Amino acid sequence: MKIAYTYNLQMTNSEEDAAFDRPETIEAIFGALTALGHQVDRIDVSGPASRLVARLECLSPDLIFNSAVGKGGKNREAFYPGLFEHLGIPYTGSDSYACTLTTDKRLTKMLVAESGVPTPGWLFVSSVHSWNHPALNYPVIIKPNYECSSKVIEQQSIVETPDMLLKQVARLLLRYPAGVLIEEFIAGKDVVVPFLESASRKTGGVLAPGEYCFDPSVVSGCKHIIYDYSLKQNPESVSVQMPAALPSKTAKHLLSLSQTICKVLDIRDLARLDYRLADNGQVYFIEANTLPSLEQGAMIHASAALAGLSTLEAVLAAVINSAVTRYGIQMVARSRNRRKSLKIGVTFNLKRIKPLDANDDDSEAEFDSRTTIDAITGAISSYGHDVVEIEATPELPSIIGSMPLDIVFNIAEGLHGRNRESQVPAILELLNIPYVGSDPAALSICLDKVLAKKMVRQAGIFTADFIIMRTGKERLPRNLQFPVIIKPIAEGSSKGVMGLNVVQDEVDFRRISRELLSKYHQPVLVEAYLSGREFTVGLLGENRPKVLPPMEIIFNDKKDRFPVYAFEHKLDINASISYQAPANIDRSLQKNLEQVAKYAFMALGCRDVARVDLRLDHTSRIHFIECNPLPGLTPGWSDLCIIGEAAGMDYRTLIGEIMAPAIRRLKSKEKP
Repeated sequence: MKIAYTYNLQMTNSEEDAAFDRPETIEAIFGALTALGHQVDRIDVSGPASRLVARLECLSPDLIFNSAVGKGGKNREAFYPGLFEHLGIPYTGSDSYACTLTTDKRLTKMLVAESGVPTPGWLFVSSVHSWNHPALNYPVIIKPNYECSSKVIEQQSIVETPDMLLKQVARLLLRYPAGVLIEEFIAGKDVVVPFLESASRKTGGVLAPGEYCFDPSVVSGCKHIIYDYSLKQNPESVSVQMPAALPSKTAKHLLSLSQTICKVLDIRDLARLDYRLADNGQVYFIEANTLPSLEQGAMIHASAALAGLSTLEAVLAAVINSAVTRYGIQMVARSRNRRKSLKIGVTFNLKRIKPLDANDDDSEAEFDSRTTIDAITGAISSYGHDVVEIEATPELPSIIGSMPLDIVFNIAEGLHGRNRESQVPAILELLNIPYVGSDPAALSICLDKVLAKKMVRQAGIFTADFIIMRTGKERLPRNLQFPVIIKPIAEGSSKGVMGLNVVQDEVDFRRISRELLSKYHQPVLVEAYLSGREFTVGLLGENRPKVLPPMEIIFNDKKDRFPVYAFEHKLDINASISYQAPANIDRSLQKNLEQVAKYAFMALGCRDVARVDLRLDHTSRIHFIECNPLPGLTPGWSDLCIIGEAAGMDYRTLIGEIMAPAIRRLKSKEKP
């Protein structure tokens, strides 16, 4: 079966990403689904919904295995099920209605309480302007109403007296203005009841309850023992006891309550129900999670093992089986699989001359090697498409029009002139052949570094001050300050860029300018040298692209006063350069880099894929350097491929992400 595995990738250890799946969990689930015999495609849902839709339309999966919890908002967990329903694609897990209910702790408690399920006393608060002390028994615990993974739950969340309550509620509302829940704290222990719908007909999918055991050295001195956020980030101090040490009467009561809750909330496939067992034996329902963690050591695995499902593969098979039964997947799968494959042409320029250093012939430095072309065609073929290789020689216009192609994956750099990168897309547009990548206008603008800088400046993005030299004899502006960097105006792959291109006086300035003008037969760009850190950011998609985490280019030679990312660095492994992906930077700088890259992508009219280079000045202000809408795609080597791997994308997935918007455009064009 063809399965799309959707998830949120956890990129940092911050609270913001706490509910997302760790890379090792994603890898384990992908491996288990593959081991079950399915064809699986991984999709990180971060980024605009349009990109996700394009990816799903491109893949046409038989089933979506969903663990995506969404990024924000009251209905974040319901968003993706709702989207899948709109697209008419079957998926695992509860529907958008159930996800909406269970994300709202207040609403969940109201519904289950009406069915006779006991809950602690509680009060929902969205404002403290008309504050009245609630008539609740103390101590109480305060928590965000629409958050999970014990976010901001700590010892201070438990309030002993009314005097401290208002202060704590006001503090939490600043972070979570959608509302907080004040709930009577039940002295006792946490008990968890996993749900796996197809695991046990006898119990209706309700599995044996378990409890958490904490390392005494970690919880010693804590007045109240709760499974708080710090413990969830310290898994080695927590173990699972399965089944929980409960009287048989209590266990039966939990089974009955859990069956009622799953029915009332219309929970499907899998879930986790959290209870608090009071010291007097009374059971209280706390909350339900329709997207429970499937990471190693999660309660659902330990409980499923008691039901005979002792491996991750067995648990995932149970989830898929209940979804298959619900949707009648086999019929859907047959109809989907009848959809014809596409005939995709790959246009390229083959590199036959490989320079060894900056003094060699670099006329084909931007062209692609046989290894890269084979990798791209192999990735496209793995999606079931027929691939035709087409070298972009001068004969291309006379032969491509007679080829019955559905779409073209273009990586051709072109042969001559400052508009060379737009040559193949322009021919494809003339012949009305859909293609992957930016259009001729965007490609021409981006190759001309001065035009690109003017465009992004107009969009409010900083660039270094610059001038153009056409002869090398021009009078220098009075406000020109050294050091400056000099480079050809319309070259890629750092051609013509060397460490010596940073000059500190007019003598070297004139000499380097004349050398570059003579070698490349085009004007040169002279811009103020930026002394800060350098980053490159990958983007995928169309109007609102997905921004991949920034990668930092680290200059290892601390004796070099004016380091630059030079041509030599892109030829082979070089000890003076290393790459950090994702970059080890604070959240604020990351967001600013991603925002600048996105605005540049949009201002330049790029689509499908691009890589934006950015550099900081001495005050750490972000400046645009250039945009490459035809980034290198050499597996394990090109910057974009390294960035993709750091973002959890293998090479096949990266190529699929790049193709997806173009295939969506093709399908939209074919619709009557």
